[in-house]
Amino acid sequence: MSYRLLYTKRAVKDIQKLDTVVKKRIGKKLSQYARDPMTYARKLVNASIGTYRWRIGDYRVVFDVDREKIVVLRVGHRSEIY
Repeated sequence: MSYRLLYTKRAVKDIQKLDTVVKKRIGKKLSQYARDPMTYARKLVNASIGTYRWRIGDYRVVFDVDREKIVVLRVGHRSEIY
């Protein structure tokens, strides 16, 4: 079962700030992870910014799962995202 990816306004802003090569890499991984999100996900200790995260190189994607939807909350470099 494939999940639908939804992006918050903040996530869209975060993605727009990234380099083109990084955007493509994250885009490919997100479409791959959307097929089975919990296999690659790690639960966040502090759930104030989101419930789960994916690691894509040095970048992190913070997201929540709502039935068949994945809501992408934030995308950023690992040193700045938390």
